[in-house]
Amino acid sequence: MSEINLSFEEKWQKILACDEMYDGLFYTAVKTTRIYCRPSCKSRKPKKVNVEFYNEIKEAEAAGYRPCKRCQPELELSPQDEMVRKAISYMAGHYQKRITLQDIAEHTGMSTYYFERLFKQKTLETPRSYLERFRIDKAKGLLRSTEKSNLEICYEAGFQSPSNFYKVFRRFNDCSPTQFRSVKTE
Repeated sequence: MSEINLSFEEKWQKILACDEMYDGLFYTAVKTTRIYCRPSCKSRKPKKVNVEFYNEIKEAEAAGYRPCKRCQPELELSPQDEMVRKAISYMAGHYQKRITLQDIAEHTGMSTYYFERLFKQKTLETPRSYLERFRIDKAKGLLRSTEKSNLEICYEAGFQSPSNFYKVFRRFNDCSPTQFRSVKTE
């Protein structure tokens, strides 16, 4: 990690704001609990006099602090980023099957409401839109590399019906699968 040159007061302001931009750049350690956190941790804020800052995890651990169970600073990704990564991995491995929002949320251990909100916050698109885009990318790869029919590609890419496949393909590419294939071969 690169070292960050902020004063104690500036770091204090970052943890009060739960600023995710500083995660991994410094860590907050609380003397009374012997716990260290990310700057974005949502746990109750300690008294200012009980706070120390460290630039590296190993420095905080060497000083006798243990990682927070809520924000899990020892992980490379935040717990929320890890959940989104887990959901994306699940979708990539199961895109050919019928997947519901409930299936994905259960796989990540979250409620559907919280999962959908978190996913959209982190990726700037809904899980459904992400999965459709993923399936369209697979279909485009098959259109470029195989001589399979559009119907075969529709089902291989995970779409449940040809009409939905054509509608979604046109929305993402402004052309039909047949038009896409003909442009590719020219």
